[in-house]
Amino acid sequence: MNEILVLYYSRYGATAAMAQLVTHGVESVPGCQVRLRTVPPVSTVCEATADTIPAEGPPYVSLEDLRECAGLVLGSPTRFGNMAAPLKHFIDSTSSLWLSGELAGKPAAVFTSTSSLHGGQETTLLSMMLPLLHHGMLILGLPYTETELLSTTSGGTPYGPSHTAGADSKRPLSEEEKHLCVALGKRLAETVARLKGT
Repeated sequence: MNEILVLYYSRYGATAAMAQLVTHGVESVPGCQVRLRTVPPVSTVCEATADTIPAEGPPYVSLEDLRECAGLVLGSPTRFGNMAAPLKHFIDSTSSLWLSGELAGKPAAVFTSTSSLHGGQETTLLSMMLPLLHHGMLILGLPYTETELLSTTSGGTPYGPSHTAGADSKRPLSEEEKHLCVALGKRLAETVARLKGT
């Protein structure tokens, strides 16, 4: 089985909901399965400590998860047009994988959620791509053959799926946003399967 790592950070649940939809897309491709992981929060005032296993949700990610995956989908809420600090904190710890080139040639994709339509969705997606490019990963976006990109009045970009959660972070995903999340997971899994010859 080709295992795809879906790695995300979610504060209010929207990014986690997107990750579940991406998972459905991956698992719709024969021979592909998902390893779902998250990252612990970080503190701005002191070293944060967290249990090895979170109280709820998927396990925390490890470097082994990245080393073993056939492809990666990365998700984060937007923080001032950039990925959230907990996800960046983990990515900054991957230098050993960069030195060994273990992620080079693996497909990768990104998704995000923001409070407002113009809350930095595209810059966040691009910021998430930068370390993946440094790792030599093959970046996939969403082509305009996904016609929801032309009709959405909520989230959705060619750089990856996005969601507009609203000021209270409670707005549910629109049908277009849901479709684009599933489409991204499926596209990445199909690419992995082609590269692996399965």
